[in-house]
Amino acid sequence: MMDRRNTDAVPADVHPLRDLTEAQFAALGGSAVAYIKPVSGLVLSHMIHDAEFNDAELYQLVMSADGTPLMVADTADAVAEWLGDKNLGLATLH
Repeated sequence: MMDRRNTDAVPADVHPLRDLTEAQFAALGGSAVAYIKPVSGLVLSHMIHDAEFNDAELYQLVMSADGTPLMVADTADAVAEWLGDKNLGLATLH
């Protein structure tokens, strides 16, 4: 039987991508990758001060991989429509 473990892998607690500068991250395509995160209106109210959100409602927040909020919607369909003409790769959250 063949052992397929990668013995040269970086240990889980030491990962080279954790220490990238903003410029290094952007060079890797950080501004071209986004993720969608469901958040409550209460959380959004603390993030975006010049808009009103229903504290109990769940919203869809589209964030750039560098942490910049790109768009807020109240439905997944609205997010899908907005992303339709954008050149963004979507990352999944675990």
